[in-house]
Amino acid sequence: MLGIHDFWLFIISGLLLNVTPGPDTAYIVGRGVQLGWRGGVMAALGISTGCLTHVFAAAIGLSALLMASATAFSVVKWIGAAYLCYVGLTMVFARTRGSAEQTAARERGTAALSRVFWQGALTNALNPKVALFFLAFLPQFVDADAPHKAFAFLALGLMFIFNGTLWCLAVAIVAARAAGRVQRSGRAMEVVNRGLGALFVYLGARIALAHAK
Repeated sequence: MLGIHDFWLFIISGLLLNVTPGPDTAYIVGRGVQLGWRGGVMAALGISTGCLTHVFAAAIGLSALLMASATAFSVVKWIGAAYLCYVGLTMVFARTRGSAEQTAARERGTAALSRVFWQGALTNALNPKVALFFLAFLPQFVDADAPHKAFAFLALGLMFIFNGTLWCLAVAIVAARAAGRVQRSGRAMEVVNRGLGALFVYLGARIALAHAK
């Protein structure tokens, strides 16, 4: 169907990739600790939304442009790196609020949850390494002579994101349930917040140092 082969191998490989801990998992866990299950879920949905960008890009060939053009790769790379560093430094130097204020903020935290979603989405969408991953991974399961390669890429990418989203939602809920004590400690929340900020700065620096191959 659609020129896709070894479908179950793709499913198994995708699941193994999804459950491997990485920056996305760290972001989801951190937001779950900060804002409860709602924060973790919004982080997971944001990351999945960012992945959609790469799936559609792979389907229409934009990812191939990133691989072929050093200039295009560099532009996306520096935009993504700058955004990550900005978010990270904002979190690192944010003032610590009292636990009562944090609780109130979580209860009315529509704006905070919206930021969590868009941070997750933009962090993923602006990472050229994710684009190149999809371009390298998805073609392994599409026939070279498939008549509708774009639809094949799209179907495989959506399946990968669907499975990944289910896993990330589970991670978010488990992290939030295990974080009750952390959420009641202002000092612990400060450490988590600054740790997440440092992670973002690290990811931004790593993307900035990446080289198109």
